[in-house]
Amino acid sequence: TLPDVVLAVRGGYGASRLLESIDYIGLQRRLLNQPLALCGHSDFTAIQLALLAQVGLITFSAPMLAGNFGAATLSEFTLHHFWQALTSPTVEVTWQSETPDEGEWQGTLWGGNLAMICSLIGTPWMPQFENGILVIEDVNEHPFRIERMLIQLQQSGILARQRAIVTGSFTSTALTEYDNGFDFSTVWQRLRDTTGLPLICGLDFGHAADTVTLPLGASARLAVSQGHARLQATGHPVLRE
Repeated sequence: TLPDVVLAVRGGYGASRLLESIDYIGLQRRLLNQPLALCGHSDFTAIQLALLAQVGLITFSAPMLAGNFGAATLSEFTLHHFWQALTSPTVEVTWQSETPDEGEWQGTLWGGNLAMICSLIGTPWMPQFENGILVIEDVNEHPFRIERMLIQLQQSGILARQRAIVTGSFTSTALTEYDNGFDFSTVWQRLRDTTGLPLICGLDFGHAADTVTLPLGASARLAVSQGHARLQATGHPVLRE
């Protein structure tokens, strides 16, 4: 009997080494009659996107066993959004965003850790979505490095297939003299200017104590009005009662 929930213990490095060894078809068949919630983020993003690209398996970008559930104090915000995502047919998160963009967009929700997304470009493990809603986060990366990754996504044609971009947490980064004032707000505005895409900032998602849980590969609707953002997702595995 399969468990209802499988949690990645932690991130780090090395997940990319496993991608050629995973039995994607076998895993898909095993889970066909008994779906489960496969959860993690960070380095685990590589495995999640490979599962999505190869067999369309929806997983959850979610807190992990060591870094989140193993913390001295578990965030009530994180716990609430974790169980809400795993037990509700509709995942819904709302937040205030300092964005000039307003409107409503529908597409496939996907993404995760930006560095891991970029590492899959040109491989069979990169999902190829038209009309995607791309959500990104990262840790220990300066703004100029984040811009470099986003330019890579743009120049490889991936951003042209997106409906919107949602930015999560970009943590453990302090500007230095080397950055010369080039901050994340500058990165986001340059991305809007060069792609024409709506970019909705400020979602609590990623390497932080407070993080929402999102189903990667689910159908999503994103709406923004006067800085109030709402993201809804459906079609993901839901835990049995």
